[in-house]
Amino acid sequence: MKVLITGGAGFIGGNFIFYMREKHPKDELICVDKLTYAGNLSTLAPVMGQDGFQFFRADIADRSVIYRIFEEERPDAVVNFAAESHVDRSIEDPAVFLETNVMGTQVLLDACRKYGNVRFHQVSTDEVYGDLPLDRPDLLFTEQTPLHASSPYSASKAAADLLCGAYQRTYGLPVTISRCSNNYGPYQFPEKLIPLMITNALADRPLPVYGRGLNIRDWLYVEDHCAAIDLILRKGRIGQVYNIGGCNEMRNIDIVKKILSILGKPESLITYVTDRKGHDLRYAIDPAHIRRELGWVPATSFEAGIQKTVAWYLNHRPWLDNIINGEYQAYYERMYEGR
Repeated sequence: MKVLITGGAGFIGGNFIFYMREKHPKDELICVDKLTYAGNLSTLAPVMGQDGFQFFRADIADRSVIYRIFEEERPDAVVNFAAESHVDRSIEDPAVFLETNVMGTQVLLDACRKYGNVRFHQVSTDEVYGDLPLDRPDLLFTEQTPLHASSPYSASKAAADLLCGAYQRTYGLPVTISRCSNNYGPYQFPEKLIPLMITNALADRPLPVYGRGLNIRDWLYVEDHCAAIDLILRKGRIGQVYNIGGCNEMRNIDIVKKILSILGKPESLITYVTDRKGHDLRYAIDPAHIRRELGWVPATSFEAGIQKTVAWYLNHRPWLDNIINGEYQAYYERMYEGR
């Protein structure tokens, strides 16, 4: 199979490429990435130049370029990871999220229609469901939970999901959608909670925690997510939405303390900052549908996953040092200084 992977120089997309190279070495992979701040070619260094792998620097919202790639490569399937994905950045500048996440998805869907009704998988997020109360641990997001986005980011992803469903129903395009809980693991950009805390702790810098750190997230090790997407791509039912959850609900503050404990750093580094606007309280996914239909269950406990993640960052300091220079440093100061 020839698979076009958008956003493949980013965190989850890059890990998916590595997973596919190991799991399906005969597949041909085409990576398309705009290489914004969160896309990094050094992430793809292990596969660059290998037979069966190609890289194109392109914006998924650039119709002429995307059509040219489809015309030349004729992929059998598309997995769309490409997205602006950070809530804080969407609060700062919503427009770019609509351009990439909605209009970019539409361009890809149109290309799939134009070049042979290509199989399309949309990688989405549990954030499209809004949030759940902290005092109702019995409540979980299912595929039937209404969409109730809280941020410009999650609203743009919800819009893209609806567009994918409309293309499947209206045009018969073979589409599936997955909505995952919070991912963590190697190569994650350090604006997200876990790599941010690792990065700052290593430098003995303050660890900025929103509010009192009581917000709860369900954590999914990235390799487990990749395995689920691969299953959906090959065996999922067209038109279906699949929730992918890690079954690891934890408070943000407990995550931070766990990282400090692994690194042998003091909890005095924790600094509580002004809460995020519209901060969702709790996310929790019920993955029963994908378990029943495709037999997927997360293989990695949070304890094992966080140990592997911290060890990866410790062993890849040059990658991390390169990432945290330049634009990221300006963004960090803008986000957290004075809060």
